[in-house]
This record gives sequence, C-alpha cells and structure tokens, in this order.
Amino acid sequence: MRPHATPNYLTGYPAALIEQVHQLIAQEKLAPWLLAKYPQAHAIRTDSSLYDYVHELKNQHLRNAGQLSRVAYDPKLHIIKNALGTHTNISRVQGGKLKAKQEIRIATLFRQMPQEFLHMIVVHELAHIKQRNHDKAFYQLCQHMEPAYSQLEFELRAYLTYLDRAGAALWVTPPA
Repeated sequence: MRPHATPNYLTGYPAALIEQVHQLIAQEKLAPWLLAKYPQAHAIRTDSSLYDYVHELKNQHLRNAGQLSRVAYDPKLHIIKNALGTHTNISRVQGGKLKAKQEIRIATLFRQMPQEFLHMIVVHELAHIKQRNHDKAFYQLCQHMEPAYSQLEFELRAYLTYLDRAGAALWVTPPA
C-alpha cells in the first residue's frame, strides 16, 4: 500500500509565492504573523450555532436558494475526503413527492480557527448551492459574498501548509 501523500494546499499559486510561504514557515515567522492578523478563534462551537451562522449568511446573499436541512461540523471530513467542507444535494421520493435536501458539512478543524477563515469556507460551500463547479462564475459569487475571499483562501492555505509541517494549531483555546 502506498503511503498517503501530504496535500499541497498551495498548488496553483506562483512558485515565488509558495517559496515565500515555505521560507516564512522555516524562519518561524508565519505563525506570529497569522496570530497578529487573526488574534483569536471564533466562538461558533456547536452544530446548532454553525447552522444559525450559515443560515444567516445564506439569507443575506442567497435568499432564493433552497432551505438547508443540515449544517454540521464533520470530524471525518478532513481526514477521509481531504476536503475542508462539502455541499451535498440529496433527493428522495417520499410518497408521491420528490424531497430535496441540502447539507453543508465543515471540517472540525474550523472550530478552532479565526472567524474570517470559517466565513471563507462557509461562503465557499454556500456558493456551491448556485454554482456546482469551481469556475469563473463560482469565484465571482464567492467574491460577491466575501470581497476578501481570495486573500482569505490564500492565508488559510498557508496556515494549512504550516499545520502540515509544524503540526501545532495556533488557535486552540476559545475566546474569553
């Protein structure tokens, strides 16, 4: 059996930018920079509070989209699917009616991250309600819902690269 390869979260970015992130990690400067920019983790710890948070964002930006039946933190998501979040459409026939459910699952590691990173991944998963593929229209919708989406995505990817190398989470205690 082949060993599981470490994901390269910075794939697709310019080589010079990737090298800069690796240098910051090696010089132990990335973690202090991230902590200065994002000093604390958010307080959205439970699945019900996550549902409320996602539902509020959905109503703010995607009012005409269907109802979300479930929003939850998923402890297996990051490990099994190598994904940070998923959006699922489930259709079932119940009696003579077709019932459609939409679920959003967020990797549990987002419980202990800054609000901005949680916001970015929620925006990403909400955008999948309207746009299935990661195409230009998808990223335009993400930018519409969160103008700093691209920067937040890059900083999250830099942090995930740091986590893979250092193995120590930066935001481990809930805010006071």
